[in-house]
Amino acid sequence: MPEPTQTPAPDKQRPHPHPATLRRLEQSSGKLAAAALTRMGEQLPWYRAMPPENRSWIGLVAQAGIAAFTEWFRHPETPQAISTDVFGTAPRELTRTITLRQTVEMVRTTIEVVEAAIDEVAAPGDEGVLREALLVYAREIAFATAQVYAQAAEARGAWDARLESLVVNAVLSGEADEGAVSRAAALGWSSPEHVTVVLGTAPDGDSELTVEAIRRASRHAKLQVLTGVLGDRLVVIAGGSDDPLHVAKSLIGPFAAGPVVAGPVVGDLLSATRSAQAAAAGLKACAAWPDAPRPVLADDLLPERAMAADPTARALLVEEIYRPLQEAGAALLETLSVYLEQASSLEGAARMLFVHPNTVRYRLRRVTDVTGWSPSDVRSAFTLRVALILGRLADRGGQI
Repeated sequence: MPEPTQTPAPDKQRPHPHPATLRRLEQSSGKLAAAALTRMGEQLPWYRAMPPENRSWIGLVAQAGIAAFTEWFRHPETPQAISTDVFGTAPRELTRTITLRQTVEMVRTTIEVVEAAIDEVAAPGDEGVLREALLVYAREIAFATAQVYAQAAEARGAWDARLESLVVNAVLSGEADEGAVSRAAALGWSSPEHVTVVLGTAPDGDSELTVEAIRRASRHAKLQVLTGVLGDRLVVIAGGSDDPLHVAKSLIGPFAAGPVVAGPVVGDLLSATRSAQAAAAGLKACAAWPDAPRPVLADDLLPERAMAADPTARALLVEEIYRPLQEAGAALLETLSVYLEQASSLEGAARMLFVHPNTVRYRLRRVTDVTGWSPSDVRSAFTLRVALILGRLADRGGQI
């Protein structure tokens, strides 16, 4: 319940109250506040559950509200601040614990108590004037309260956006630490087991609208996200799925035209830098594969990334393709090399190796089993060829 702003009274001038009504209203303020608190205790479970100290502050707020109404009622010809004095008595700690709904219930209960006492408080003939003034006051304080909470929500949203931007930037720059994890937790990140980073070009226009579109898409896909626009890049850290391609497809709508790359799945936010760096390298290398699908996995861009001097991609090609083939036996490496040199011809490879074509076919199936890449597929064959080149360079002490 943040510090409210001043809301002017309506332009319509209210009738002057009878002095006797003012005196009675002033004299009854304590009694009315006590009655309001009694009713809150009877009707509002959240009030009953509050610590005694907080309930006493609520009492001061109710009393201040009645006093502010009396002062507002005293000067019908002058626009008055109707809410600052009402909420200003509460400490900052209390204002953070009371929701908008609870504030509305508190104000409504207090207004109802005062309204029920109008016949007793008003001097003869002033009942209508007091009732009309109370209705106008209730309307104005409702508007003021809504405005206060809207401003507070905007301020919290701006602060959350800055905090989220810090987390996203830390992951992308490789500086993620426990502080970033704590900031993410404050934003509602519940540390899902599967995390992937998706990168692409941010659309022109308001970045806040882009971020909100990502959030809507993530809610529909049941994913947790931390997102932000950094320069011309739209960055999404997504958690909750072990399928990075599914994640990218679910969130691709808000991205601008151009490649969208999903990094590999990692175990937590601290490891997300690895996914982010792979996605960034893939985004850079996408120009070398104009027909790449959209979205595309960073791991599907390993040969282009390797040619673009990405050391991680080069190491992966050697360690995940060349070394396993090497360990599986010289025949597989030789057969694959000859097959690729013979333009993927089974018969040509068989002649060069002096073996039956079925033997070549069997060995190529073994290559697929060992590496996960099929030599008969053009794209896979390209990846295997690059892996062979890098592996041979590594064997001869070349820098990869």
